[in-house]
Amino acid sequence: MKRWVYRSYDSGQAERLRTEADVSPLASVLLAQRGITDPAEAVQFLEPELSQLHDPFRMTGMRKAVDRIRQAIAQQEKMLVYGDYDVDGTTSVVVLRSVIGLAGGAADFHVPHRIREGYGMRTEVVERAAGNGVRLIITTDNGIRETEVVQRANELGVDVIITDHHLPKETLPPALVILNPNQPDCDYPDKNLCGAGVVFKLAQALLGEMGWPAAKLDRVLESLLKMVAIATVADMVPLIGENRVFTKLGLEGLRDPKNMGLRALIGVAGLSTKKKLSAGDVGFRLGPRINAAGRLDDARAVIELFEASSEAEVTRIAGHLDQLNSHRQNTEESIVKHILEKLEDLPRTDEMPFIVAEGDDWHAGVIGIVASRVIERYHRPTLVLSCDPATGLATGSGRSIHGYHLLEGLESAADLFTRFGGHKQAAGCTLPIERIPELRRRLNEHARGVLQPEDFVPVLSLDKDISFADVTEQTLAELGRLAPYGLGNPTPKFSAGHVTLLGPPEILKVKHVKMRLGAQDAALSAIGWRMAEQANGLRAGSLVDVAFAIERDDYRGGLQLKLEDFRAAEAASA
Repeated sequence: MKRWVYRSYDSGQAERLRTEADVSPLASVLLAQRGITDPAEAVQFLEPELSQLHDPFRMTGMRKAVDRIRQAIAQQEKMLVYGDYDVDGTTSVVVLRSVIGLAGGAADFHVPHRIREGYGMRTEVVERAAGNGVRLIITTDNGIRETEVVQRANELGVDVIITDHHLPKETLPPALVILNPNQPDCDYPDKNLCGAGVVFKLAQALLGEMGWPAAKLDRVLESLLKMVAIATVADMVPLIGENRVFTKLGLEGLRDPKNMGLRALIGVAGLSTKKKLSAGDVGFRLGPRINAAGRLDDARAVIELFEASSEAEVTRIAGHLDQLNSHRQNTEESIVKHILEKLEDLPRTDEMPFIVAEGDDWHAGVIGIVASRVIERYHRPTLVLSCDPATGLATGSGRSIHGYHLLEGLESAADLFTRFGGHKQAAGCTLPIERIPELRRRLNEHARGVLQPEDFVPVLSLDKDISFADVTEQTLAELGRLAPYGLGNPTPKFSAGHVTLLGPPEILKVKHVKMRLGAQDAALSAIGWRMAEQANGLRAGSLVDVAFAIERDDYRGGLQLKLEDFRAAEAASA
């Protein structure tokens, strides 16, 4: 059972927003809860536009980067865009190659194979590029920690421009230019950009010096934001500041995408350009299909999709990505099922606060997602390990819960690994298979010393208690003004107490539940994904308390509740 916690806000600030920013009482509360207290800031938040973006030349290194790229174009130098295999990395490659083309140049690209090369730059790739005459490498979404590889590029006479958003080490790579708002001494105001966001700032600076009319520049920049929006949502950076502008305008552009590959991808994802896509559509439908290439196959397919020029080609590649995603889902489900069966008699949290699960030849591209699924079920930090008997090594990917720093946990057992790294919420590692029992022991010992009983109870943050009579088209329209939702601007979630279950719960595909709920003022349908077990014991006439988001029922029309949690009213009172 989750612990329901309501977001706090200053009622005086909310009232000021209501009167001076001309928003509804509900919107004023939601804005105040999200830290937006100034009426002028509220207006900008509700009406994002290109004019709100910062001058790209405020980013350290931007002038030098633009000059070097213009020089390479003028002298027809060979260039290489060195990307990454995830959504952020691949879309960044597409955007940067497009921008270089618009500026009159051309660039080849390389995206690493997740299994064969892993994340980041490789010396052999740089050496091969240099041997082919490349004199300028521009990274996207990587490079900020690649000191040795960049040094090798310098030795070969290849300039490197790093565009990245990840946190740097104390010593920066010896690149010609580094574009990263998170590097020391960079005064750029927005530190939350993803890799594609940094590339967009480079595009804004480079194309801004082409001498185009302002209307043409804006039109081209807005066209690029479709890809940037997909990356921004998929990379789960805060959807505030410039990211909100990118995402809001980019999602609007997805209603009429000119790129054939993008149209094909939207089609195979079961979406329609006839309606505005949401951040959820991108995060749960488009993003996974793009990511599937890098997880299970070769991420080059993504760039090829978005750069293809024939309907037959985009149809083939989009279908391939869709099949890969289905394979990813099946692979993920199989591993999750295996782990849950093994954890059927899981000890209490005071005995085993940290879950370590291992299996032979599990696909390394999905074990991070599997770890997240295990946490959904048990709410304990989790490390999933894929063991390769041929090499004797296990590759792990972990996810954590609030209150536990996963990287610090791995550091407590650093001598067991051949390689590890990560941050508070996610980390990866490699170690000999025979050391797994000792790793399990040490991680649980470390977690016992850090976590408290309350840490194992998931917290559900809610905005407001409302009546069913408030669930209206007008309310949904008000909520739409605050979209897109994501990190930094969470989807509004509400509660309603002691509502009546009108008929028995309907179980869908074994794991989902659908209900018809009634109160004195209205009756509404509700859907709970992966909540079938939670409905055990409920019957027609039961009183329940529900936590939910409001959404449109695309199949039957009208509004429905997307359940975040529910419980018998008697249990809630207890």
